[in-house]
Amino acid sequence: MIGERVRKLRENHSILLRQLAAKLEMDTAMLSKMERGDRFFRKEDIEALATFFGQPRQDMLSLWLADKIVKTVANEEYPIEALEIALKTIKDER
Repeated sequence: MIGERVRKLRENHSILLRQLAAKLEMDTAMLSKMERGDRFFRKEDIEALATFFGQPRQDMLSLWLADKIVKTVANEEYPIEALEIALKTIKDER
């Protein structure tokens, strides 16, 4: 999810993968893996990308976190039930 968003933003701004990798001070191959969803972005990377592309920080961080959650529970036996419990817990704690 977040990798696709970053790739689309990069392409819409006509920025090469290596140029964005240099901006983030990371290896081009690493950024490529992140865009494909093979590796996770760090929170700091998402914040930098939101600023760089002029995107709402909340939108980018929410998508990043949702991506991490989905990849964590996707192959588990009861992902929907677990997410419902987690959501209820988060709502109750606020």
